[in-house]
Amino acid sequence: MSMSITLHPTQPIYLVDDESAARESMEILLRSAGLGNTVPMADPREMMAALERQRASVVLLDLGMPHVSGESLLQRIASDYPDIPIIVVTGTDTVDTAVFCMRHGAFDYLVKPLDAERLLSSVRRALERQLLEEENRRVREKLLSPVLDHPEHFAHIVTCSPALAAIFQYVEAIASLSHPVLITGETGVGKELVARAIHTASGRQGDLVSVNVAGLDDTMFSDTLFGHVKGAFTSADKARNGLILTAQGGTLVLDEIGDLSIQSQVKLLRVLQEGEFLAAGSDVPRKTDARIIATTNADLGELQAAGKFRKDLYYRLSANRICVPPLRQRREDIPLLANHFLAEFAKEQNIPKPVMPAAFLSMLEAHDLAGNVRELRSMMLDAVTRKKMGKPAFQAADDAAGTARAEPDGTSADRIVFPSALPTPRQVVEDLVAEAMRRADGKQSAAARLLGISQQAIAKRLKRTKGADDPDSE
Repeated sequence: MSMSITLHPTQPIYLVDDESAARESMEILLRSAGLGNTVPMADPREMMAALERQRASVVLLDLGMPHVSGESLLQRIASDYPDIPIIVVTGTDTVDTAVFCMRHGAFDYLVKPLDAERLLSSVRRALERQLLEEENRRVREKLLSPVLDHPEHFAHIVTCSPALAAIFQYVEAIASLSHPVLITGETGVGKELVARAIHTASGRQGDLVSVNVAGLDDTMFSDTLFGHVKGAFTSADKARNGLILTAQGGTLVLDEIGDLSIQSQVKLLRVLQEGEFLAAGSDVPRKTDARIIATTNADLGELQAAGKFRKDLYYRLSANRICVPPLRQRREDIPLLANHFLAEFAKEQNIPKPVMPAAFLSMLEAHDLAGNVRELRSMMLDAVTRKKMGKPAFQAADDAAGTARAEPDGTSADRIVFPSALPTPRQVVEDLVAEAMRRADGKQSAAARLLGISQQAIAKRLKRTKGADDPDSE
């Protein structure tokens, strides 16, 4: 059974040098670093035709070659293919030559004999630039087009929000790239759903693997992600593959990345920089092509300032960044989500879907759901469970709406029931404001929306009430 092997990078690195020893040396060096897609070329006259057949990701170009001068070929490639980085590799170490090459489109200028680390660093930077330019092109194209290529990739996210529609467009633009992605947002907004959409849209054949890194010390983090070899420690009676190998060819999601220890951050940084890791007890690096997605509800900027999160790791992770807005910034999703969850839980419990009173929906839309979609989901589960138990599904809605109550004579009316001693108008207003504040969890803006008045008006009323209760205000 034959296996399909994906070469890295996808587009080849051209090695243009008439000296076979130089070509072989560069090829061996690149392959040892995981850059196995190379095309050696001895005759510079074949270069332009080869680029027409197969675009290059990077061109390593010697200057001192017969038939066609390297300087001339440099100018032709830079003119016809300005997006391809050209790294000049030459034995001519003069300032004039270096200046000429850089002015005429060279990405870098290396002098023979080549330093291995210098060459690999230059090639990696060139590849990163290519990926960044490709990402920018895709993002520009997607943001100019309101139509998704594959809306089915986002079918598991229930929304009608323009803000999330823009995120979906961005996801399609970056999905096929290998860059890490940082997804930020409050608890319960659906960061894991966006991560799943990225994986689905990427077309990666490997698995989507998630791990919550909060609470993992450095030893547990290393063993969970990187695994260990047999005998690495006392209880290691057999080898263990870490999750990063489980996610090979796929996507690895690291939840709550802001809680990762500094020691573990250093190890993760190596994976992002070099694409390799060490299993515990092994001194042989292993390669990985798993795409890293990190999620957090923490402010990584504050953690950096406090010395709890490395800046270099942040920059690596945030090559692509997505901020999922909370429900209070996309209230149009609340009715849609509430009815979706009601239908889902009613089907699970095999009962008719409860009908949500308008008053309850108004309360939801006015309430700042601190737990976002997760909190709303729990509320709908509670409503369905109450319904199945024969209880009012939306008791809070009955109270909010002043639902018809049975009178002693058996009649009912949609009205407020007053005590025998009628309150004064001031008392009625004060009680109404107090009830609105209770239902809004003390949030003045939400209480004001429930009453249909301005936040300033309710603040003024609360100030008066406090003043009347405060003996020192006399």
